[in-house]
This record gives sequence, structure tokens and C-alpha cells, in this order.
Amino acid sequence: MAFKPLHDRVLVRRVESDEKTAGGLIIPDSAKEKPAEGVVVAVGAGARDDDGDRIKMDVSDGDRILFGKWSGTEITVDGEELLIMKESDILGIIA
Repeated sequence: MAFKPLHDRVLVRRVESDEKTAGGLIIPDSAKEKPAEGVVVAVGAGARDDDGDRIKMDVSDGDRILFGKWSGTEITVDGEELLIMKESDILGIIA
């Protein structure tokens, strides 16, 4: 991959949701919402505090995360649509 996030930013690949409901109804693409779940692809080195020391990131590559519906900026890297967002936009890690 030719992209490395800076500071406290995280590169995320969205996880696609099911195309059927629990009752078996097929959801058309026009009615689907973009998923707010993803997998961390790359992580920056972390922000710096007032003393200039790095603040350790809480997420790492491969973590499955939840984020806000309007979080991040969509970018295309190597033909793949990804999101870049600040670590503070991440709501939690799915265990």
C-alpha cells in the first residue's frame, strides 16, 4: 500500500453488510446505508502531547472497529475506496 496516515489518523476499510434481512428480504443497493463498521488498514504514529512525546494509539492494524455514520473522509488508494479518520472518531473496538 502506498499510503501511511500521519499523527493520530487511521485508514479504515468498510465491512459490507448483509444483502438480506433476517426475514429473507433482499435489500437493494439504493436502500442500503453505508456500514459504520470497518477494519483498520493502517495507523499513524500518534499525536504529540505538550512535551513533544508521542501519545500511543489505542487501535492497531487489523482491529475491527465501529465509527460514527458521518465519520472520516472517503479516499481511493490503489483503486480501493477507504476512509481516513482521526482516532477520536472511532467509537470502539469489536472484540
